[in-house]
Amino acid sequence: MTLLTVWADDDPSSVLSRTTDGEQIARELKPLGVRFERWPLAGDLPAEPTPQEVLAAYAPHVRRVIDTEGYVLVDAMSMSPSGDPERAAEARRKFLAEHTHDDDEDRFFARGAGAFYLHIGGKVYAVLCEAGDMLSVPADTPHWFDMGSRPDYVAIRFFHQEDGWVGDFTGSRLAEALPDFDTLFAAR
Repeated sequence: MTLLTVWADDDPSSVLSRTTDGEQIARELKPLGVRFERWPLAGDLPAEPTPQEVLAAYAPHVRRVIDTEGYVLVDAMSMSPSGDPERAAEARRKFLAEHTHDDDEDRFFARGAGAFYLHIGGKVYAVLCEAGDMLSVPADTPHWFDMGSRPDYVAIRFFHQEDGWVGDFTGSRLAEALPDFDTLFAAR
């Protein structure tokens, strides 16, 4: 179940709000320029889908996002608990550091879960996304992503630039003060 949790960035011990209601999540994020929507799940994906199978299963939705947002590169990637643990740990460390992008960061979760933490206006908005969730983080928004200690997800990624994911790290250590993915996932 999708979960939005909000903290003040100067008091990560106090939850300001928390909801699992998808419509409320979309309403709360919209004024921040963050787009949240839910797509119906494709039931015909194999257990270990290729990127091509994922993109084909969601082709109408992917086409709509490309047409609406002007993306030029779309791919699908996955992380699995049965995959390379060193690769997973390295990826988790990289994405856990607060960063920004010159581009929007749009992700659709076809399977599994991950948490985006958005640092906006003195607050941190943690969006625990699960299968069927699409989240668009606006360019230049400080954020980080946590895939958990045992990553398990398949995601479609959208880019306006051919060079794909490029992060500008802020040096903030705020991520260390907030509950991680594993804690959020267990508490939902």
